[in-house]
Amino acid sequence: MRSKAHVKGHPIHPMLVAFPIGFGFGALGFDVAGRVGNWATVWNTGAYLSAAAVISGLVAAVPGITDYFGVIPPKSTGKKRATYHMLVNVTSLCLIAAGWLFRDADTLWPANWTVILEAGGIGLMGIGGWLGGTLAYRNQIGVDHRYAEAGKWKEEYAAGKPGDTVKVANIGELKVGQMKLVHVAGRRIVLARLESGHVAFDDHCTHRGGPLSDGVLACNTVQCPWHGSQFDVKTGQVKSGPAKKSIPTYAVEETDREVLLAIPTH
Repeated sequence: MRSKAHVKGHPIHPMLVAFPIGFGFGALGFDVAGRVGNWATVWNTGAYLSAAAVISGLVAAVPGITDYFGVIPPKSTGKKRATYHMLVNVTSLCLIAAGWLFRDADTLWPANWTVILEAGGIGLMGIGGWLGGTLAYRNQIGVDHRYAEAGKWKEEYAAGKPGDTVKVANIGELKVGQMKLVHVAGRRIVLARLESGHVAFDDHCTHRGGPLSDGVLACNTVQCPWHGSQFDVKTGQVKSGPAKKSIPTYAVEETDREVLLAIPTH
């Protein structure tokens, strides 16, 4: 799904994570080398690199948190994985920062616990990176693959409460085969245009919670981008697993100019 924090479609978070990783490994390497060789300038460099790792890690976390709350589908395995990713990386920065408590206040000489904490932080960074890679390559978080014609990504926030009928698109706004993610009344609802007209259905795949709005729509069937489950967008019925449960569909009304959605009350 397209990142909320991006530069011309390129997500910012992956651009920044290389800095805390590089600084963290550098801090550990310089501290160990400084201790072995008794080189003050080398372990001083390690101290400054550890500070840079923490600071750059906090900076990288800002666009990551933006995507955590604004992009990753709620109640999904991706959300759970992203939570682990965040907690592991925050813990790694805390361990590296805690290493400063065991440095000599005058010389910045790293004690044994400084090195141990830095090594633990780097190890956790590796786990966090593995989780982040899974989010990007398996869950496609931050991957904006829908550029071509009818498949181009569209998203909108609509005001309304359960029981209301609200405008969610203009007639002709969507091409045949195109979908649009609508946020309304705390729900994520997909509006799609078929040859026969517009339909609306839940954005939540019943298998692992994947975002159907980021999938592929063809022949009245939407395919989840995570594990390939397919659903009939008119009835919500499962056409192909691994999903076993159908998805909710919603009433849509078309006027001469607008597409209206009846917000469900349950």
